[in-house]
Amino acid sequence: MNTADRISVYLGLGSNIGDRQGFLQEAVELVDDLPGTRVLRTSSIYETEPWGESDQDSFYNAVVEILTTLPPAELLAAVKNIETRMGRVSTRRNGPRIIDIDILLYGSAVMEDEQLAIPHPFLPQRQFVLTPLRELAGGALHPVELTTIDEMAVRCPDTAKVWKTDVRLQLC
Repeated sequence: MNTADRISVYLGLGSNIGDRQGFLQEAVELVDDLPGTRVLRTSSIYETEPWGESDQDSFYNAVVEILTTLPPAELLAAVKNIETRMGRVSTRRNGPRIIDIDILLYGSAVMEDEQLAIPHPFLPQRQFVLTPLRELAGGALHPVELTTIDEMAVRCPDTAKVWKTDVRLQLC
């Protein structure tokens, strides 16, 4: 597979049930095993207050940069399959979860249908995603907002606490 055929994608990972670090690491390994996909880099792991529904445990969040040949819809299906394989059960919106994997940026693509919106529509409002994304791609231009991830993080209205942990994800 030619590297030129691959698209750079940023995925957001989150977990707030059980072995949060272990679930994030397992997700990285399963993403790396996807056809035509390679995990290039991982951010630090950040502990974050829950967003939207505060009556739950704090999250571990991270961002991974991948190169993939999978088109957006196929990548979405693949990461949702990983969530299911890892035991994620849909309960309530913004509720507790073993693993959550979101496509944040897919190259410079802008798209929206019933299943998927790229870039992730809530990215500008969520510090728990912007902070680890900033670590990997602070100078990247958001294709809709037309501002850098660094600038978005500074302007983000989200005031929830986000702090870097001492734990790291391992590349496969």
